[in-house]
Amino acid sequence: MKYIDYVDLKYHENKDDVICEFYIEPYRCSIKEAAGAVASESSIGTWTEVTTSNPELEKLAAKVFSIKNNIVKISYPVELFESGNMPGILSGIAGNIFGMKAVKNLRLLDVHFPKKIVNSFPGPMYGIEGIRKLLHVKSRPLVGTIVKPKLGLNEKQHAEVAYKAWIGGCDIVKDDENLTSQDFNHFEKRVLMTLQARDLAEKLTGERKMYMPNITSELQEMLDRAEFVKRLGGEYVMVDVLTLGWSALQTLRNFNRHLKLVLHAHRAGHAALTRNKKHGISMLVISKICRMIGLDQLHIGTIIGKMEGTKEEVIHIDQEIEKSMIRKGSHVLEQKWFDKKPVFAVCSGGLHPGHVPTLMKYLGKNIIMQFGGGIHSHPKGTEAGAKAARQAVDAVLEHKSLREYSKSHYELKEILDKFGYPK
Repeated sequence: MKYIDYVDLKYHENKDDVICEFYIEPYRCSIKEAAGAVASESSIGTWTEVTTSNPELEKLAAKVFSIKNNIVKISYPVELFESGNMPGILSGIAGNIFGMKAVKNLRLLDVHFPKKIVNSFPGPMYGIEGIRKLLHVKSRPLVGTIVKPKLGLNEKQHAEVAYKAWIGGCDIVKDDENLTSQDFNHFEKRVLMTLQARDLAEKLTGERKMYMPNITSELQEMLDRAEFVKRLGGEYVMVDVLTLGWSALQTLRNFNRHLKLVLHAHRAGHAALTRNKKHGISMLVISKICRMIGLDQLHIGTIIGKMEGTKEEVIHIDQEIEKSMIRKGSHVLEQKWFDKKPVFAVCSGGLHPGHVPTLMKYLGKNIIMQFGGGIHSHPKGTEAGAKAARQAVDAVLEHKSLREYSKSHYELKEILDKFGYPK
């Protein structure tokens, strides 16, 4: 088959097909030829006619069934993919095709995974409802922080920062993405001391508190660290999902069946794939993959703050129905998606308490807001910064402006005097 033979604009996709939406810029060929090249390379074809092919195989060919400007939809028979094998699936729909000469730019915008594929993965163990149950927080957004400086503190200093954040009002404290087990801060000692600080904070506040140690490492070491956290009474772990890799992530999720830890997904490195809007893979696709594999929480962006990501993209990932690609009843992170539990969306990166009204306006209550520098930079320190963050949440829940609420809550006033009041 020639590349153009993979284009059939009269084809009606099957409900069991895997359907990909691409942005394609052709290189020295027509958009039809470029789209056909992508469909060919990601299914049964190659660059030339081969004698080993036969008409029977053509039923497995991917089909380009929609081309609108540079947006192309391709339908793949589900038989092309091994169920439960995310690396294998992505090697097809997001593999060699990015390096083809027929495309100048290529971006995987969205994927519809049919029920057979989705249900071959376990999905989140806890999801939003399970996490709220663990923390005894029914409806408000969860408030968290990342220990700062992100690198350099020793184990005792790390635990002290965590303790102050918890007693100030944070529900969750987590390691930063590049803190693993360095000479100045060993993993085992850090986890032990920080969990001891958690226990003290729970006794003092009467609230449940959670610590997310970063277990990202070589596969066996990562699993050993997960077991260590469980043995010491931890209930959470975090991993850098993209640098870790999908295969290792699947292994961790399967291993977690007996540990029953909450799995927090940090998306460190995602922008290498997602930031160029004409090339790579969208955060929406990465989010779906994380939900299928079984992460309970996932960073989605902030709309505001220091990290790149448009308001529309962040909202779409968190809440919106996938209008163009998903059949009725299937949604992204929070809504119904066959039998998969919803993922708790995490907003983090350059946030301070003054951002709370905007985040809650656009993303609602089912979010985890993580303030790093926005807490630890408070003029009175970490505990006061955590209080300010909780006060900002309370103000919104009580339908009061932060300016009004800060008149009787001095921790909030001091941080807003530093960073500015919402307009």
